[in-house]
Amino acid sequence: MAAREPETDRGPKKIVAPMPGKVVRLLVSEGHEVESGAGVAVVEAMKMQNEIKSPKKGMVQKILVSEGTAVNAGDVLAIVE
Repeated sequence: MAAREPETDRGPKKIVAPMPGKVVRLLVSEGHEVESGAGVAVVEAMKMQNEIKSPKKGMVQKILVSEGTAVNAGDVLAIVE
C-alpha cells in the first residue's frame, strides 16, 4: 500500500496573525517556495518581533499584507498551497 500524505497538508493553508500587531517585514514573496516551518513574515507586538512560520511545505500563492500593515489576531497574512 502506498504511503499517503497527511490530510492536513492538502490544499491551501492560511497563515494567520496569532496576535494583533504590525507587519514589520515580509520574508518571502508570491511564488516563493517554502518549507514547513520557514519564516514568512515578522509581526511586531508589544515591542517584540515574532516570526510567523509556514504551516506546510509549498508555494506562497498570495500575500495579503504589506510591510507596515496593522493586523489583528486571526487576520490572514498569506496563503501557502
